[in-house]
Amino acid sequence: MSETRARALVCLTGFMGSGKSTVARLLARQVGWQHVDLDLRIVEAAHQSIPEIFSKHGEAEFRKIENEQLARIIGETTESRKPRVVSLGGGTVAQPQNQQLLTQESIAMIWLHCPVPDLLRRIAHIQDRPLFRDEESFRKLYAERLAFYEKAEYRVESDVEPLRVVEQILALGIFPKVNS
Repeated sequence: MSETRARALVCLTGFMGSGKSTVARLLARQVGWQHVDLDLRIVEAAHQSIPEIFSKHGEAEFRKIENEQLARIIGETTESRKPRVVSLGGGTVAQPQNQQLLTQESIAMIWLHCPVPDLLRRIAHIQDRPLFRDEESFRKLYAERLAFYEKAEYRVESDVEPLRVVEQILALGIFPKVNS
């Protein structure tokens, strides 16, 4: 076996606006893996938008669905033996029940780090983020989650074009080499 262990899942984590979904989609296409967006899976399972889940049922119910869907994604990946790139929600890694799932050896966790001013600029126009009310609450939530992001195995700067972020991830050497 080579020094780099085989990974079945590469999970992208980071705060809202860091580019998780966009980068995961581009990365999956580049390496020929399936892309799974955890937030989209939650919406499909609940038959409601994320803001609707928060307003009608609260954050605790959202986190319960999130954990169920994350476990399902990991199970499907193991069962199918088809590797995936997963874009996690901004708070997924801060939940103890998810931390347990995400520490498996077959999972590589990559933190898409982006400075707070850039994050604020990127999401300033977005109205449907249930945990984004104003800059003060945004900064407070970021500070609360930072320690969890810092636990990721890899850190990639995402304050550049998405394709440059993909290049940085590919340079980590965690994807199997394809023989041509």
